[in-house]
Amino acid sequence: MTGTGTGTGGTALVLGGGGLTGVGWECGILHGLAEAGVDLFGDGLVDLVVGTSAGSLVGAQVTSGLAGPRELYERQLGDPSAEPRARLGGSVFAQFALAMLRSRTAEAYRQRIGTLALGAATEPEESRREVLAERLLSHDWPDRRLLVSAVDAVTGELRAFDRDSGTGLVDAVSASCAVPLVWPPVTIGGRRYIDGGIRSSANADLAAGYRRVIVIAPVALGSRLVPSPRTQAAALREAGADVVVIHPSREARKAFGRNVLDPARRAPAARAGQEQAAAHAAEVERVLAA
Repeated sequence: MTGTGTGTGGTALVLGGGGLTGVGWECGILHGLAEAGVDLFGDGLVDLVVGTSAGSLVGAQVTSGLAGPRELYERQLGDPSAEPRARLGGSVFAQFALAMLRSRTAEAYRQRIGTLALGAATEPEESRREVLAERLLSHDWPDRRLLVSAVDAVTGELRAFDRDSGTGLVDAVSASCAVPLVWPPVTIGGRRYIDGGIRSSANADLAAGYRRVIVIAPVALGSRLVPSPRTQAAALREAGADVVVIHPSREARKAFGRNVLDPARRAPAARAGQEQAAAHAAEVERVLAA
C-alpha cells in the first residue's frame, strides 16, 4: 500500500464509493449535518479526507473551498437529462462474484478484476476523463489533506494519491471512479488504475493514526476478500480511534433504486441523505468532541 494517511491525532472524514446515488446521498448527509449544527468544513474540523470512487469526487468538492455543503447539495438536484447514463447491473456483479469464487486472496481477486477491466470494451479513457473534469469544481489539489484511492489493475495494489504523489487531481479522481467493466482503467505514470472500491467500499484503514474518524459509506456490504466499512472501523477502534459509521437508511436505499449509476436517482438520494442526517448529528458531534 502506498500513500497512506497515517497521522497522529486529528480528525479524518472517510467518504466511500457508491455510484452517482452515492455522490448525491453523501452530499445530502453533509448538508443535513450542517443544518443540524455540525458543519464539518465550516469550522475546519477535518484534517484528512479519504475518498473512494464516488467519495473521491465528493471529497475533492468539499475540500476545494469553492462551495459549502448547501451548494454541493443543491448541485445534486439539477436536471440530469444531459448526463451520460451507465448501468451497474447483474452481468457485471456476476463477473465480480465469479472472480471472487476463483480467488483465494484479496490480492488475487483484485488482479482478476483488473484483468477483466483491461479487456473490457468501454468508452475511450480521455472521454471519461473529460466528464470527471467537468464535474470537479477545481482541478487543483486542496490545501486540506485529501487521499484518493485507486487499485493497480495489474498488481492489485492499493494506491492512495495525494498532492505529493505527482499525479493531477483529475487523473486521481478519474482512476478512483473507474468502475471495472463499465468505464475504462485510467493511465497514470505508465500504470493502469481502476476503482478503489474494488479493494474496499470505503478504505477506512487509510485513516489509521487519526484520533477521530467519521465514515460516510453508501455501501455497507463486505466479504471475505473485500472488508466492509464496519470491519475497518472496528480495527480503527481497536487501535484507539473514536469512530462513527453512517450507512444509508432503509428510505435512502429505496431512493437509490436498482442502478446506482442512473443520474435520475441522484436527486432522490440526496434528499434522502439530507433527511437522514439529523439522526446522526449527535453521534458525529460526540466523536468530534472526543
